[in-house]
Amino acid sequence: MSGPANAPARTTRGVRVLVVEDEALVAAAHAQYVDALGGFELAGAVGTVRDAVSQLKAAATAGRPVDLVLLDLDLPDGHGLDLVRSLRAARWTGDVIAVTSTRDLAAVRSAVSLGVVQYLLKPFARRSFEDKLTRYLDYRAQLAADGSGPLGQDDVDRAFAALRTPGEASSALPSGLVAETVDAVRRAVAAAPSSASEVAAACGTSRVTARRYLEHLTEVGELERHQRYGGTGRPEVEYRTARRR
Repeated sequence: MSGPANAPARTTRGVRVLVVEDEALVAAAHAQYVDALGGFELAGAVGTVRDAVSQLKAAATAGRPVDLVLLDLDLPDGHGLDLVRSLRAARWTGDVIAVTSTRDLAAVRSAVSLGVVQYLLKPFARRSFEDKLTRYLDYRAQLAADGSGPLGQDDVDRAFAALRTPGEASSALPSGLVAETVDAVRRAVAAAPSSASEVAAACGTSRVTARRYLEHLTEVGELERHQRYGGTGRPEVEYRTARRR
């Protein structure tokens, strides 16, 4: 599948996408969205963990491996992130975008640790879906443009920047802050109000580093500080996504 005639070619072949979604109407809609986007090729749509594993193996055996899985997390025969864990253990190197209504902090933490590149919450507009996939395509194109040799910090930053929606991260971050970590911290707090320790665990950073990112997002108005009371001792600072006024 190719894009519009006047669009620059960003990939040598369509990115092969497997939709894993147990609700038939939703799966059909996601498949239709993928099929309509230039640069992508629909590899199929399945509704269970078992069928996903079977489809991925069949595609690899046929020499047409799946590059990207659009993954619902609540599947009838298992959790989507358990599928990702098994795929990583089997050395599958494709990418995953979670497309789910799961909003709890534990799921977001696990998704980050497993290398899920995007996390799209249901319900969403088609435009949001297409934006995520278009930015994923840009991310792949950026990595391809940087070649196969060792990457510098600027190369890595450009690749991760391609995954972000404009406005998601400041173009002038304070010294030492990395845009992709800002995104990870933002997602962790969006899933559930969190302390610095909880965010550190979700993002794989130290508590001090997590607090620095949290304070930055608070200063720019994205987060709010609250006191968390419970048990004995001093109350803990809890960060929440700022309410839009």
